[in-house]
Amino acid sequence: MNNEITYYFPCQRWLAVEEDDGQLSRELLPVDESYVLPQSEEGGQGNDNNPLDNLALEQKDKSTTFSVTIKTGVKKNAGTDANVFITLFGTQDDTGMTLLKSSKTNSNKFERDSIEIFTVETLDLGDLWKVRLGHDNTGKAPGWFVDWVEVDAPSLGKCMTFPCGRWLAKNEDDGSIVRDLFHAELQTRLYTPFVPYEITLYTSDVFAAGTDANIFIIIYGCDAVCTQQKYLCTNKREQKQFFERKSASRFIVELEDVGEIIEKIRIGHNNTGMNPGWHCSHVDIRRLLPDKDGAETLTFPCDRWLATSEDDKKTIRELVPYDIFTEKYMKDGSLRQVYKEVEEPLDIVLYSVQIFTGNIPGAGTDAKVYITIYGDLGDTGERYLGKSENRTNKFERGTADTFIIEAADLGVIYKIKLRHDNSKWCADWYVEKVEIWNDTNEDEFLFLCGRWLSLKKEDGRLERLFYEKEYTGDRSSNCSSPADFWEIALSSKMADVDINTVTGPMADYVQEGPIIPYYVSVTTGKHKDAATDSRAFIFLIGEEDERSNRIWLDYPRGKRGFSRGSVEEFYVAGLDVGVIKKIELGHDGASPESCWLVEELCLAVPTQGTKYTLNCNYWLAKDRGDGITSRVFDLLDAMVVNIGVKVLYEMTVWTGDVVGGGTDSNIFMTLYGINGSTEEMQLDKKKARFEREQNDTFIMEILDIAPFTKMRIRIDGLGSRPEWFLERILLKNMNTGDLTMFYYGDWLSQRKGKKTLVCEMCAVIDEEEMMEWTSYTVAVKTSDILGAGTDANVFIIIFGENGDSGTLALKQSANWNKFERNNTDTFNFPDMLSLGHLCKLRVWHDNKGIFPGWHLSYVDVKDNSRDETFRFQCDCWLSKSEGDGQTVRDFACANNKINDELEETTYEIVIETGNGGETRENVWLILEGRKNRSKEFLVENSSRQRAFRKGTTDTFEFDSIYLGDIASLCVGHLAREDRFIPKRELAWHVKTITITEMEYGNVYFFNCDCLIPLKRKRKYFKVFEVTKTTESFASKIQSLVPVKYEVIVTTGYEPGAGTDANVFVTIFGANGDTGKRELKQKMRNLFERGSTDRFFLETLELVVTRLGLAAECG
Repeated sequence: MNNEITYYFPCQRWLAVEEDDGQLSRELLPVDESYVLPQSEEGGQGNDNNPLDNLALEQKDKSTTFSVTIKTGVKKNAGTDANVFITLFGTQDDTGMTLLKSSKTNSNKFERDSIEIFTVETLDLGDLWKVRLGHDNTGKAPGWFVDWVEVDAPSLGKCMTFPCGRWLAKNEDDGSIVRDLFHAELQTRLYTPFVPYEITLYTSDVFAAGTDANIFIIIYGCDAVCTQQKYLCTNKREQKQFFERKSASRFIVELEDVGEIIEKIRIGHNNTGMNPGWHCSHVDIRRLLPDKDGAETLTFPCDRWLATSEDDKKTIRELVPYDIFTEKYMKDGSLRQVYKEVEEPLDIVLYSVQIFTGNIPGAGTDAKVYITIYGDLGDTGERYLGKSENRTNKFERGTADTFIIEAADLGVIYKIKLRHDNSKWCADWYVEKVEIWNDTNEDEFLFLCGRWLSLKKEDGRLERLFYEKEYTGDRSSNCSSPADFWEIALSSKMADVDINTVTGPMADYVQEGPIIPYYVSVTTGKHKDAATDSRAFIFLIGEEDERSNRIWLDYPRGKRGFSRGSVEEFYVAGLDVGVIKKIELGHDGASPESCWLVEELCLAVPTQGTKYTLNCNYWLAKDRGDGITSRVFDLLDAMVVNIGVKVLYEMTVWTGDVVGGGTDSNIFMTLYGINGSTEEMQLDKKKARFEREQNDTFIMEILDIAPFTKMRIRIDGLGSRPEWFLERILLKNMNTGDLTMFYYGDWLSQRKGKKTLVCEMCAVIDEEEMMEWTSYTVAVKTSDILGAGTDANVFIIIFGENGDSGTLALKQSANWNKFERNNTDTFNFPDMLSLGHLCKLRVWHDNKGIFPGWHLSYVDVKDNSRDETFRFQCDCWLSKSEGDGQTVRDFACANNKINDELEETTYEIVIETGNGGETRENVWLILEGRKNRSKEFLVENSSRQRAFRKGTTDTFEFDSIYLGDIASLCVGHLAREDRFIPKRELAWHVKTITITEMEYGNVYFFNCDCLIPLKRKRKYFKVFEVTKTTESFASKIQSLVPVKYEVIVTTGYEPGAGTDANVFVTIFGANGDTGKRELKQKMRNLFERGSTDRFFLETLELVVTRLGLAAECG
């Protein structure tokens, strides 16, 4: 009072539950008296503008608006009738007790299983760290169970979750009705902070210019960065109050920061109310300068109707800025005002959109159709295609409709989104193509569609994205699941990307260092409280404690949590930490309700060929077990299984530019290489893959069989588009960069091209084909015994040193009636890739026809380019009712000689010394085989014959008894007798050892990469297990002898364990597989609960590795 200082605190806001944001208390800032006291006429400031109006933006910037979401639990009587209050605590201040009166979601607040949203506006609190929630214990049922509280602060770009999971009740829990909640750090979500905008919309002074509709706005910056669509009125009362004729409607809103330059805005309305039509004069957008030392105002002229009954009958307009008015406070306190016109604003362009409806039955639609056009400068937003320029009845079969869309220049158009609302009787729609024409510069863009928008056809979608015909850029907008984003993170295009510049959803999936895929499987226990709704994660820990980033185990389509007794599988990617030593599993739940019982954890690393299985049986919970929500597991306690090393390849598939070239069928691939073949793998179609004139790139995990020789592609011919025009396929090794191309350029179809659903393509490496082409003639001799002939359909697969032929149907023979008794039927198969020397033949039939049983004498297969015939002697039944009841048989080639088992052989040993250390001393080795163990092989080093120098490779031969398949290797580093060993340790760096068995040519690789210390005694050595084995064709031939396998199937004792389905088995081994064999016996009820059934399968020796079992109903 002595200094006579007066403080002025303007408000100009409602303190009312039913007005504004519903708050009953506000925090105010002091302002200079010039904003509050009336201006004198002499100062030239007399006008109708209120000076306080110019303060709204600055005051909004200095305050923080929190959106508080509260979830009431689902427990009985969880809701409350009491008055609820909240206090937000920051590092600098707190809000004080704030009553939560006005919920944005429900009039009857805090009912059981409800979600309430409130607005709390306050001055800067600092970093939010605590929430105090309570009630006054009034009302009939004051007790309240709260699941969680979420506090979202757009201006800070942070959304924080405060778990509770407890009662606020006098008669429950600990009797407390006030609780302090602390945020769960793992559940905090960060995003781009919002900034305040002052948006003023001027309604024109023309008849009926005002509107009752709700106006929305979207603001665009450079590079197509834009805000969300924001409706300006929060209730119907505001809709009636604002946007009157010859008025200015001012709003302060928080939206995404679009950068320094605003390129355009889009305004529109929802066309509701008594008088929805609106004539807009212009729009002003005012925002603070980056340094907060002033503001700039952009003016967007409009002077157009937004009405369905006026002008061009559009309710959406895009506006570009015309001038900028800047006010900036200088260092001396003066205000500098600058007015300038916008340089080179975007042009307003008319786009002609021509949509072609297909000429197939039912192609037309009566539904409402919407389009969104995307360019490198922005998008049009969703536009309703209401009036066709050339037709009254739109979107009829075989017609083209033209629409005019006015928008700011989009630049190069690359994508469109089409959808319809599925209204009216004939809603299904088949779109052939879309052409877009820029009327200003005459650029034309073509979109090849050829898809249904229908709930009943294809994949049942009413909305589709289509890319421009020539577009070759990123299509990550098609991503909808974590697996899609992980695949992008693994792709080669991320190699040159600075991960610090990655924004959006991809930011959660990139990290520094080499990335490899992992497969994680989690089994939840069966305890009644074992399930959790929390989000799980893992850390991978390698040697020297190298640690991956946190890898979230997320489901596709927003699913969350782990149900009791469930087994959930995840495909993720993370840092390659080398040999994994430990794995940490945890979840983000922090409340007592978020307990989780983990029964088993499995981790598969395909690039290392290893699968770890851990039996856990641990609680991850605050109130169970030891009270922790994450736990580190040592993989020394895990069961380790070798699953075969796989190499990452980037696969690019080109679909041809022909009408109907895309497909909905399932696509399968089998690869063949010098070192073997893969199993048949399905190519995941995912949304928009394998469409007309499109190349699709994705990651494949393929066994290390390179260099490749051929590829087989098969489609199943199912779906609404069962045909596919395949152009070519490229495989790129992600480690070495090696490229392999496969060319086809034809249809996979039962009606077009070669009329086949299967094709084989020769591998082309450095413009050289890896295989030769040939033709085969197959002669089939049916035996001369009673009932030997068959009416069934017969199939074969030919196996050779270059893989197999795939399934060949024996259809067209010189004999009209095929496979009759004592007849020979000949079949020709032209244009096939050569299989080289043949070793095996699989023959089977489908058991159809009046007399399906068949006694086969032999099969001759002639390779016409080599002029060589291979005999497969059969002499057995393929019949359900004769012999052993099998209709599938494998036969070895009679041309191949089966030798007696070797007693002695010679091994070639190639040792590569690394750069980590050479040696002048002796080295000894002992080979451990499946059959025998070798004697010691000593390599003596001398000055005359020096071996094991840095970076060199040395070759030795070693005569030994035959060891069988080599499994491991013992290596020692032994000092010469006359050699003095210094005190400091000497070590030899052995990098790799390759052993070749010279008789058959089998090769065994050992990836050692180890330092072996020099020792005087032989008891010090290193043991290495074989890393990779390459079996020669000559060796495979020796193992192809007929054997009989007994398959014993024991059905469990669980209720309902038995089955009446047809059961099939496939036995896999090093020499191939048996094919699908049915397990069946006459006059027996098989696979009943608790029963054991025995079956015998005759085939060629497989060296069994695994077994597949399937049950098929019907």
